[in-house]
Amino acid sequence: MRYEFNSPDRFIVGTVGEPGERAFFIQAKKESKCFSVAVEKEQVRAIVLRLELLIAEIKKANPLEVVERVQSDDAALDSPVESIFEIGAISLSWDDDLKLVNCELYELKDDEEDAEGELLVVYLTLGMAQAFCSRSKAVINAGRLPCPFCAIPIDPRGHLCPRANGYRR
Repeated sequence: MRYEFNSPDRFIVGTVGEPGERAFFIQAKKESKCFSVAVEKEQVRAIVLRLELLIAEIKKANPLEVVERVQSDDAALDSPVESIFEIGAISLSWDDDLKLVNCELYELKDDEEDAEGELLVVYLTLGMAQAFCSRSKAVINAGRLPCPFCAIPIDPRGHLCPRANGYRR
């Protein structure tokens, strides 16, 4: 199954749950159609890094390319959040003819299955891609703070720090 959105109304990352137990989702919405896919926090971080590089390369190669300002979308994910699949592979590219970023999110498949998996394809303007990066960074950084000694995320109850010989911090 292929789900496609051309310049969606919303394309955001959001979470469900408390820090330390959060589930991450990417949600695309256009008019009444809304799809959510499950994603790992590190995948979100990788998408942001790649999109920022892609945007910088496009601006450098085409200095006259217009990057419209898109208002930040800080609203919660649309409910109910029901994932259509979990992301396995991600493809990000620039379509020079359409002047849009092509984001393809492929379903995580078991090696035993021969059938093609599901695919979510989203075409974003440069401004929407920048807004996605901005929100994604905020969502990633809203989690647990890292321990200043070992950099392991600290639970609200503290944690056993390996750099403090197992003493609770």
